[in-house]
Amino acid sequence: MRLRALLDTDALGLRLLGGEDELDRTVRGVMTTDLRDPSRYLSGGELVLTGLAWRRDAADSEPFVRLLVQAGVVALAAGEAELGNVPEDLVVACVHHRLPLFAVHESVAFATITEHVVRQVSGERAGDLAAVVDRHRRMMTSGPAGGGPDVVLDLLGSDLDLRAWVLSPAGRLIAGSKVSGPALPADACAGLAAEHLAATRTGRRGPHRVLLDGTVYSVFPIRSGGRSAQGARDVRETVLSDWLLAVEADAGDWPEERLDLLRGVTQLIAVERDRRDAARTVRRRLAQEVLELVQAGAAPAEIAARLRVAAPVLLPGLGAAPHWQVVVGRVEWAGGEVEGGPVAQSLLEEILVDPLATGPEPSDRIAVAHTGEEAIALVPLPAVVTEHDGSESGIHADALLESVRGPLSAGLDDDGRVTLGVSAAVHSAEGLRGALEEARHARRVAAARTGRVCAAGHQELASHVLLLPFVPDDVRRAFTARLLDPLRDYDRRHRAELIPTLETFLDCDGSWTRCATRLHLHVNTLRYRVGRIEQLTGRDLSRLEDKLDFFLALRMS
Repeated sequence: MRLRALLDTDALGLRLLGGEDELDRTVRGVMTTDLRDPSRYLSGGELVLTGLAWRRDAADSEPFVRLLVQAGVVALAAGEAELGNVPEDLVVACVHHRLPLFAVHESVAFATITEHVVRQVSGERAGDLAAVVDRHRRMMTSGPAGGGPDVVLDLLGSDLDLRAWVLSPAGRLIAGSKVSGPALPADACAGLAAEHLAATRTGRRGPHRVLLDGTVYSVFPIRSGGRSAQGARDVRETVLSDWLLAVEADAGDWPEERLDLLRGVTQLIAVERDRRDAARTVRRRLAQEVLELVQAGAAPAEIAARLRVAAPVLLPGLGAAPHWQVVVGRVEWAGGEVEGGPVAQSLLEEILVDPLATGPEPSDRIAVAHTGEEAIALVPLPAVVTEHDGSESGIHADALLESVRGPLSAGLDDDGRVTLGVSAAVHSAEGLRGALEEARHARRVAAARTGRVCAAGHQELASHVLLLPFVPDDVRRAFTARLLDPLRDYDRRHRAELIPTLETFLDCDGSWTRCATRLHLHVNTLRYRVGRIEQLTGRDLSRLEDKLDFFLALRMS
């Protein structure tokens, strides 16, 4: 479509500020951004929509416009909601670079312009694809009448024979076509998410080609047009929360028209993502209010009253929540340029969704606040059930870690770290403060471990495991060397296997018979080895204190 057609559409609320001679330019797409340099996300031919959050002073306008022109942008539309009238320095820069400039009235949402452009551009390029894009408008009214992203993916499957899925950055399946055949396996979801995050961190422009188990996929980034993305100046602010669209096809073989269609689909899904983010605002506020009461030492009755208000919002149709869990997360980047609290908040909102939860939007059931560099999630549980192994239902640190470690590690690259702590379930307001402290302590235990993504649960707080990570490295080395180095040296010289014998002896609680049986030794041989251990170390393995020292030394080594 041509720029002139946009100006002639009254519903879009566009006012031309410069570039009247360039209105016959053809628009091939649309992008919403407030990045200071969005050029790596541009492919040419776009109408760029901006809320001007990138502009700090008049000197910023010229380089911003120059980058857009170099990327092949056909026009710029600036919203008036933030600053009122479009600054004169931006008008001058656009005139200098011959870039048409529109002002967008504050009453018009960027989503309205995006939808209009996507429909018109696709409609003019291919009649068969136009019907698909036109029907995609149904996702804009998510619910019984619209259906959300699933409707878009169903149409891709039925009209274009494309199997497609919307995934979270941690590999959670958000939406998938019901006509696409079998569901995408969990390991494939995780693999696609990991490849997408790794490519995003290197700055590669999508779609990304991914080969998994002999199947070729193309992964398209879904970049939110909301405030968090518009204000992002560093990819690390959104890389752990942006969705992705995975298509079972090699987009490298596609004509430009089909690529444009899929880019338009990602823009429509981004609008749905923004709608969900807006709905999370209420839950975030509830979590913040409860958190402030808990940290201020408010009376349990006051906290309970706030929870009664929050429960119907977090558990629609289920009434009050008899149990609650707390999850604390922290995202840290090297250099400290990126604020970790908001990043951790968005991440927890993505990874704490129960995949088995029913209802139109299971993420409606958690509320996440952030304070400083950490995010705190309040997770309501309709009921707590004791499993066959004695564990309770709810969020488990090890299972949570297993589900997110692979993809998130790729997104963290070599300069980021995620640590998570999970509390036990509590059944009253009185227990919420303890749950918060428990989750924070568990996160500190996780932080003391090695690895890009680490998590710890409340079970570990009642164990020596809690203490070992906090022993200074020099103390650990000295302690283990004093007890174990003599045994290692002896084993190296005589192949006596004293260290394995010691480990098995302690594991058998000092039982000579059980230890000898497990090692396939005669009891007298075992007694000889234990005697040699005691002789080399000056310790007595019949004493509890010495057994405990050896046990800790082996754990710290």
